[in-house]
Parts: sequence; C-alpha cells; structure tokens
Amino acid sequence: MKLLHIADLHIGKRVNGFNLIEDQKHILNQILEITDVEKPDGILIAGDVYDKSQPSSEAVELLDEFLTKLTGLGQAVFMISGNHDSPERLGFGSRILQKNGLYIASVFGGQMQKVSLEDKHGLVNIYGLPFIKPAMVRPYFEQAVESYDESVRAVINATNVNTQERNVLLAHQFVVSGTQQPERSESEYLSVGGLDSVEASAFDDFDYVALGHLHRSQRIGRDTVRYAGSPLKYSFSEALHQKSATLIQLEEKGDLSFKQLPLNPLHDLREIKGPIAELLRIGKEEPEGVDDYLHITLTDEEEIYDASGQLRQVYPNFMAIDFENSRSQETAYSEIAASIEDSKQSPMDLFQAFYQIQNNSELSSKQIKIMEEIFEELGGVEL
Repeated sequence: MKLLHIADLHIGKRVNGFNLIEDQKHILNQILEITDVEKPDGILIAGDVYDKSQPSSEAVELLDEFLTKLTGLGQAVFMISGNHDSPERLGFGSRILQKNGLYIASVFGGQMQKVSLEDKHGLVNIYGLPFIKPAMVRPYFEQAVESYDESVRAVINATNVNTQERNVLLAHQFVVSGTQQPERSESEYLSVGGLDSVEASAFDDFDYVALGHLHRSQRIGRDTVRYAGSPLKYSFSEALHQKSATLIQLEEKGDLSFKQLPLNPLHDLREIKGPIAELLRIGKEEPEGVDDYLHITLTDEEEIYDASGQLRQVYPNFMAIDFENSRSQETAYSEIAASIEDSKQSPMDLFQAFYQIQNNSELSSKQIKIMEEIFEELGGVEL
C-alpha cells in the first residue's frame, strides 16, 4: 500500500506582504500531478491546512478546488486540523464528505478517528489525531492531564490499537526524542520550557507517524516518525530547504520504506548578497530567477540613492533589503550597548543580539536550547 504524506499547506498565507495564493495553487497542482502518477492508496494531510483560523475567501476556494480534484482521482484523503486551523470551520460537512472518500478529523471529541484500508497483506488502520492541548483532553479523562505529552499518551492509551496490524497515525504536535530537538524555522512558534512537546516514544504502537507542525522535512526519534514539512518556503530561514512530499510504501508488517518527491515552486525564496552594481549586473545578464522572492543584503560602503527602487527594476519580487558594511556594524554595536543599559530585556535576548553581531548569524535552535538550559540552571541572571 502506498500513502502520500503532506502537511502545513498554510493556504492563504502572506509573506512579507506578498500574497502567495498563486504560488500555493502552483504547488498544489504539482501534488495533484504526483498523485496522478504515483497513484497512492491514500493521501495524508497533517494539519495547518489554512494559515488562519478565519481564512480568506480565496483560500477557501483554493482548498475546495484542490480537494475536489484530489478526491476525483479516486484515492482516499485523510486530513486533520492543526494549530493554525479552526477545527469547526475545517470540519464543516465532514460526514457528508466521507461519502466521497474525504475523512476529516478536525474537532477532538475524546477519541481518534479510525479508517481502515485493505491490501494483499491485510488491514492498514489510519488514525487521525488533530492538534490537541491539555485543556481539550481533560474533560474526557479522569486522570490528571497537565502536559501535551500526557494528553497525547492519554488519548493513544484509550485507543484499542491492534499492534498485530499495520497502523498509521496523523498528528500535529511538536515532537522530540529525549534531548533531540527537531529543526525549527522562523515561521514557526518557538516554545520555552518544553511543556508543549510530545516524546516520540508515545507513538510506539504505530508503524508510521505522519506529522505536521514543523516546516522542514525530517525524522524525529526513528525513521518512521516524520514531519513532511511545508510544500513552500515561508521564511528566509527555510531558504536552503528542498521542499517535498513523502511517499510511504507499506508491505507486510515491519516492512516499510519511503522516498521524498521534490516540489518545485513557482517563485523560489532565496537570499543574495553583494554590492548593488554587481547584483544588478547579474540580474540583467542572468535573468533566470529574477522573479524569485529575495532577501537582498547590500555590502556597499557608500550611500546608495533609492536602493529599493533600483533593485525593484531588476528584481520585482524582492521582499527585504539589509545593509552590511562598517557603518551598519557600528550601528549594531551601538544598539547592543543601548540594550545592555535597558534592564527590561532578558539575558537571553541580549545574548542573542550579541551573538548576531559577533558572528553575523543567528543562534540555531540547538544553541538556543543550550543557552536556555544554562540560564535556567543559573536561576536567572540579574542585570
């Protein structure tokens, strides 16, 4: 049996003021083409279908068009709500839509939705667990449920999962494995304290866990607990990512493989850097990619007249501009000095700003975690 895993569509999202609806339509059409070619038995959409709980009319129309074409190809479609979605809005008409092979688990009602498919090796049970918080789970269980991990475990433990059969779970949570943290990007919410994390071991009863929530395709804990990642780049911290859809092949129990199918955007999201004259020359002589969404860093020492206007003539979709020269460095050092005098800023904020100046790059999520643990062990730092 083949299953196609995608997530974090964020339909209706705007990045730096740019409406990405045409880019999203382009990438959803690619997913339709992949589905038509690969002919999976089911498509797994692991949450954050919309970017906002109250999506725009054009976002609703695009999702309607996509799901209509997707179900028209004949495969079953399984979809859960994420933290960006309104469960009630996403689940409207779900019982009617099941007749067309669209199964939506959006509003948590105390248990997971289960649908079974069958192939020559027997049943494949597909469970849908929408994004949940402890407050959503407590009304259904007598035991104390305080953390996200306890919430997910309570729901799974209450489910009669037959581990002799093949089981697939759709979930939308922040999953960790011991001290291993997944890679996060700027477009995602960064939590502090770990209370919203779920241990990968909570999913041991499942042969494959189709995760949504984080925007980079990656495994966590074991190869078969995976984030599909978003189909498009939604921040410049994702500039080097290769977006993809994940195709899972399930044979008999214990025999599972997968591969990443690349997705190619209508406009790439990239970062370029250099003197303005050189960047303008390259754009004019090598026009491929000039319509991409760009973060441009200019390194000129002298003042530039109407830098944005000049760049816009060659790079019409550039999103952000920065300057990196001796003057900008001096300004940055001045800002650090002013920040140190401002005791309202936390030690972590000050350290991140200092690191940025010293290294011309931001702290990684792993480094942030290490520094948070250090500050916590010190019991906080008084300035």
